[in-house]
Amino acid sequence: MRFGFDVDDTLINLREYAFHYYQEQLGQKVTIDIFHALNRVEIHEAFGLSDEEGKKMWNQSLDFLYFTDCPLYPGALELLKQLESEGHDIFYITSRPPEHTENTFSWLINQGFPVSRENFFCGMKDSEKAGIIKDLNLDYYFDDKPAVLDTLTNDPVKAIVKDQSYNRHLDLPRVENWDELGDLINSEIK
Repeated sequence: MRFGFDVDDTLINLREYAFHYYQEQLGQKVTIDIFHALNRVEIHEAFGLSDEEGKKMWNQSLDFLYFTDCPLYPGALELLKQLESEGHDIFYITSRPPEHTENTFSWLINQGFPVSRENFFCGMKDSEKAGIIKDLNLDYYFDDKPAVLDTLTNDPVKAIVKDQSYNRHLDLPRVENWDELGDLINSEIK
């Protein structure tokens, strides 16, 4: 089978990592409950930043957020290694900016993800992911962003949502953690 995975907030807990980083950088204590109540991908409003200020802070923080100690979701790495060992094809499709392509590829390797150059796609806009997913003829695709998942509703790929506060309105199969995802995958492919 052919599996596709987004990276940020699907394999790694980037937004929460950024939330803690913002607290440190801005010298603000904001409760985690506020983070978990956000109904959009962007986190800056929890800190009283405008959209413009939030975009600026996010863009200035990307190297730190992407390439330091952002935690993997528990079980994500193990499941992808299991899928690879069972002979499945694994694809990574991330809309990180193009200038982060090489460092993102290296970071995935350093974290131990089973990734090959030909199965790694980076640098497209969210709206362009659907075309890549369709061209790859994926059986399953996992993502968190409504803007991406909404484009897949009529495609043959089975889209599965990594649960986040901003995507709960989507009527698609969803998982809250990687153990659930492993159970779902294992029950469907066996």
